[in-house]
Amino acid sequence: MKQRVITAIVALVIFIPILFIGGPLMDFAAWVLALIALSETFIMRKKIIVSFDALIAALAVTDLVLPRSCFGWLPSNLDQGDIFYVLVLIMLVFTVITHNKVSFEDAAITMMFAMYIGVGFHYLAAARNALNGGGLTTIFYILLVIWATDIGAYMIGRKIGKHKLYPAVSPNKTWEGSISGILCAVIVAMIYLSIFPNAVPSQYTLITMFFLTIIFSICGEIGDLVESAYKRYYGVKDSGNILPGHGGILDRFDSLLFVLPLLHIFGILPL
Repeated sequence: MKQRVITAIVALVIFIPILFIGGPLMDFAAWVLALIALSETFIMRKKIIVSFDALIAALAVTDLVLPRSCFGWLPSNLDQGDIFYVLVLIMLVFTVITHNKVSFEDAAITMMFAMYIGVGFHYLAAARNALNGGGLTTIFYILLVIWATDIGAYMIGRKIGKHKLYPAVSPNKTWEGSISGILCAVIVAMIYLSIFPNAVPSQYTLITMFFLTIIFSICGEIGDLVESAYKRYYGVKDSGNILPGHGGILDRFDSLLFVLPLLHIFGILPL
């Protein structure tokens, strides 16, 4: 527990100022985090990081994470989606050239992880930098929802958790912890939005945000379960060890990768 607390404090000391500064620094931080997360997927799968398919995946993540302004060299009729499609084609051709040493399954999983990570971290930076930099309070809202869900589920679940949520995937998670996490998220979110009502568009009332917070909290828990599922599939405890006591980048951002796109889908943060 002491190691977890120390790591969390150090990480926050680094991460929070970057959030406040925003802009290109936020884009760069999201890109670095995404590349580290991508490398964790290769390590989990016991694949070589320094390889052609890893390079293609890194280019795909770079393409998805960085903002359109970084691709001013593209002709006006092309966008980042076109680049990603070309990279998918290159990966497929690579499976043929290598005579399936890199299988079609490997290629598909690699590009799926690239999209999952790239799009998720794109939304992290894009949400912070949206509205001419006014997305800061919104980002803190969603971070508080995720953090309150995680902490509430962990702390209360340890005390009163008896009924397993999904033991085949995550044997330590309980229904009591899950529901407690959602309740904690709602309480924290309502307090935060009462203090910072401009964190969401004016048409979103507290009642609306009450229900959306429940959705975000549940989706965050689903994101956590998904990560637990593929870690169990690959036979690893943590996605990495870059954060002592917490695991890897994916271990810390799994919920956010699921929830951040919802800000755009629900129109809370137009990008």
